[in-house]
Amino acid sequence: MFTGDTFGDGGNRIARTLKQQNVKASFFLTGNFYRNPAFAPLIRTLKKDGHYLGSHSDKHLLYCDWYKRDSLLVTKEAFVADLQDSYTTMHRWGITKNNAAFFLPPYEWYNDSITAWAKQQGLTLVNFTPGTLSNADYTTPDMKNYRSSDTIYRSIIAYEQKRGLHGFILLLHIGTDAKRTDKMYNRLGNLLQYLKAKQYRLVRVDELLK
Repeated sequence: MFTGDTFGDGGNRIARTLKQQNVKASFFLTGNFYRNPAFAPLIRTLKKDGHYLGSHSDKHLLYCDWYKRDSLLVTKEAFVADLQDSYTTMHRWGITKNNAAFFLPPYEWYNDSITAWAKQQGLTLVNFTPGTLSNADYTTPDMKNYRSSDTIYRSIIAYEQKRGLHGFILLLHIGTDAKRTDKMYNRLGNLLQYLKAKQYRLVRVDELLK
């Protein structure tokens, strides 16, 4: 699955690669992304190609403290309002809660309150499966936690070879800051070919979790 908020530079390449490989993926995008006119052609393509389009919140809020996860940084009212704004924007694309009932929290960071509030809104919260460095593909060289695309790719292969990726939800980003010139989405084709050779079936999140 792919997330997006401010950046979408990899979107067209990702869409082409998925189509070439005949793979359906899941895209969790913020209201900011859905409203951005520059991304409109990409969203139309993703929808036409049959990918899952879901919510990643509206404004990409940080719900809870990085170090004290039980400490909320938003009220329930603010959470619900932001989520409703997200689905209002998505509705303009013909996407409703009925066909996008899985929700991926911004920053993939949340606690049990967020999970409960999402459920009350008729949504099922999902997150990536830990164990690889795939979600570090947003990092830039100036960050202490920077990981190169080669390091990320090798971490996925190593995990697969040791434990397998059955039922695994692998998260990547649809775009990254320009400061990251080593784009992981350029390795997507090779990754998909590897997984196919290992006889994995690559499915949308709603098919995996139905």
